Amino acid sequence: MTAPASGARWIATFLEAQAAEAGAARNTILSYGRDLNDFASYLQVIHEEFATVSRATIEAYLVRLEADGLAKSTRARRLSAIRQLYRFAYEEGWREDNPAQMISGPGPSKHLPKVLSIEEVEALLEAARDQGRSLPEQIRNRCLMELLYATGMRVSELVTLPVAAARGNPQMLLVRGKGDKERMVPLSPPAREALAAWLTARDAAEDRARIERRAAPSRFLFPSSGKEGHLTRQGFHGLLKDIAIAAGISPARVTPHVLRHAFATHLLQGGADLRAIQMLLGHADLSTTEIYTHVLDEELKQLVLRHHPLATPSKRS
Repeated sequence: MTAPASGARWIATFLEAQAAEAGAARNTILSYGRDLNDFASYLQVIHEEFATVSRATIEAYLVRLEADGLAKSTRARRLSAIRQLYRFAYEEGWREDNPAQMISGPGPSKHLPKVLSIEEVEALLEAARDQGRSLPEQIRNRCLMELLYATGMRVSELVTLPVAAARGNPQMLLVRGKGDKERMVPLSPPAREALAAWLTARDAAEDRARIERRAAPSRFLFPSSGKEGHLTRQGFHGLLKDIAIAAGISPARVTPHVLRHAFATHLLQGGADLRAIQMLLGHADLSTTEIYTHVLDEELKQLVLRHHPLATPSKRS
């Protein structure tokens, strides 16, 4: 197959194939696009083309990213996108090699996740009950928080939940995650109660809108009048900051991902199996889940330093 004439067509064809054949999620496609467009801009500056790029050129690009102060995780992601593009180009016959294949990436930095205590999460859940301009909004916000903490869902998974998945007072929810992969997550009694209350309020609002011919029924559990048809990730981020302030917790410490960390860490503290947590989080690799063991390692270290008789200088002469 003849290679596209321009870098823009290389990227567009690759992204189309990822969406149609690989089933990549929308956010993944957007991320690939941003990273490859940055690489394309670099190639334009040095007057090179995708079709003739060498390993040395890609390595020079990575060196420039490091000099610009980009994080290891960002550089690793950029290299991954370039690798995927050239693997696709090789398979399509655009290139006879993959110049990025043998390049060692910087590897993402393993930061310990920020963790909220159980008491802090309880304060957030309590504050969510009164957060909102109306009673239906307060019921919705409580449901959002209960579901997020009970299941460990990613925020994108939460806001795009179809209402059909929540019908019939379910004890588990079917969640569609990264790469269009599905998994089952159990619901706690408080989450089921909050969900039932929200469905009642949501359906009543939709009935009124249908009678008044203001809007067609939504397929989303958390509908919105915006173009996406559901509450956006950005909207939920802003809501979470307001809930954090109401709970007396610094909003800088509270994000949807931090609540996901709290879900996993609190389960691990309670004795849950690491592989079970991997399945609940939808991690493809157990090594991603294992970072939560480092949180417990740090807690055990602090416990020893606080309480072991030999951890502090002896008072004996």
